[in-house]
Amino acid sequence: MRSYDYLIVGGGMTADAAVGGIREVDPDGSVGLISSEEEPPYDRPPLSKGLWKGGAEEDIWRTAATEGAELHLGRRVVTLDPESHTVGDDGGETYGYRRLLLATGGSPRHLPGAPEGVIHYRTIGDYRRLRQLAEEDRRFVVIGGGFIGSEVAAALTMADRDVTVVFPEKALCARLFPAGLARFVTDHFRERGVTTRSGESVTGVTRAGDAYEVALGSGESLHADGVVVGIGIVPEMGLARDAGLEVGDGIVVDAHLRTSDPDVFAAGDVASFPHPALRRHMRVEHEDAANTMGRQAGRNMAGADEPYEHVPLFYSDLFDLGYEAVGRADSRLDVIEDWREKYDQGVVYYLAEDRVEGVLLWNSWGQDEAARGLLRDRSKVLPGDLAGRLPE
Repeated sequence: MRSYDYLIVGGGMTADAAVGGIREVDPDGSVGLISSEEEPPYDRPPLSKGLWKGGAEEDIWRTAATEGAELHLGRRVVTLDPESHTVGDDGGETYGYRRLLLATGGSPRHLPGAPEGVIHYRTIGDYRRLRQLAEEDRRFVVIGGGFIGSEVAAALTMADRDVTVVFPEKALCARLFPAGLARFVTDHFRERGVTTRSGESVTGVTRAGDAYEVALGSGESLHADGVVVGIGIVPEMGLARDAGLEVGDGIVVDAHLRTSDPDVFAAGDVASFPHPALRRHMRVEHEDAANTMGRQAGRNMAGADEPYEHVPLFYSDLFDLGYEAVGRADSRLDVIEDWREKYDQGVVYYLAEDRVEGVLLWNSWGQDEAARGLLRDRSKVLPGDLAGRLPE
């Protein structure tokens, strides 16, 4: 049995950041990292952004884990025994730990009954498969009009491919953007050549040779040479649940990123953490949270004992449109829009009970810290108070 001072389950950005955090506090302790992927840790956002705009694959690899930990790749952890401080993998190996980090992330939601070859987009392997398909003049159907679906649809279109995106909402990113902005984004996609099928459900996908038929709830069928599914992820918390750790919408952690077992931590996509500004438990499935939570979890595993107080940010690029957001950017909240020029540059505020819960910075850069300040200030505001509140 291999034993480590610090053992990390997961091989993504959170895991890599945790190794860096450990080394800031403990340069010498032994670190092990077990990942189900065959590749060492890499940056995930370029898979649907930069790599489709000329970025090089060799630039996405991270280094903290490879320089500071012993990697066990292509192995999935299947058992966790907090009492004996051990985990077991699918190859029959057992690993001991003094402190453990669960950075298991999430698995892409699967389309029921999807045949082999449908890409549920998440990993570098998925990117490579899709990139190979996109090298030829093929027609693609992208299922899902949220964060990943919209980015993949834009990426394939920029690769000069025929793209149809199917989603049940009235407009792209409708759960994030206010209605008018969502319609504007959807129209922008259409102008760039994307066929959008809003208000549509997918009832099934069948494959015949190298081609696919995508059946819609309206009774129509779409022909495609490639099908990509981007309908969110499911947090990988089964290991924690089976071990008796507290779970909810993710693995529940305290302000120091400890689970209900003091020697087990969790961070990244899988962690339900107490949001320091919104004063509630949340999960955040984005790069900034992975990096900052991972680093803090690593530091705390090594004895720093510091609260995680960062307010995570997320961002996206859709053709020539871009935004950053903090907090609960949810169109179901009360929405206040403050445009310098409508849909070209401005700020969207999301309120609940007259308090700012989220801020969307639309083509407005360098204001993320000011936006975080609004979230931390829990005083009530009137809609008129927000006009011009953030600096230009």
